[in-house]
Amino acid sequence: MSWIFVIGAAVMGAIAMVVRMRATKKPATVKKIILPPVFMSTGFLMFVYEPARLSTLQILEALTVGLLFSIVLIKTSKFEWRHGFIYMQRSKAFVFILIGLLVARILFKLIIGDAIHYAELAGMFFILAYGMIIPWRLAMLYKFKRLEKEGWTQEETSAAVRAT
Repeated sequence: MSWIFVIGAAVMGAIAMVVRMRATKKPATVKKIILPPVFMSTGFLMFVYEPARLSTLQILEALTVGLLFSIVLIKTSKFEWRHGFIYMQRSKAFVFILIGLLVARILFKLIIGDAIHYAELAGMFFILAYGMIIPWRLAMLYKFKRLEKEGWTQEETSAAVRAT
């Protein structure tokens, strides 16, 4: 039965990689940065289900690991101006980070999956993911806005130089 979860996690990871790689081909927007965590927040409904409820220690553990992983994502996420729009730069590290997270998730599931109820483990991985995506997306939004402001300043300067 556990091999089904491994295959499912691998398929979901592959889909996530394809989606992220395709996203770098289109200009970034504030909406594209903010909406994924908003949509993901519906996952908190899993905690209505009694077996999925976590102890304070489990929440803190999962959140801490998520925050640590977010640092790597923040460091490797960069934007650039292309053709008058802001694009996310492709990062070779991103694929390895995603694969590393996938392998870690599969190993945790295989190693401690029998010791912790499946619903609790799912809740912990959700908290880990949400604890990772919120700081990452906030940092992305900050970087995007800063680059957008710098770009507008450069455009205004270029326009002023051309006008004289």
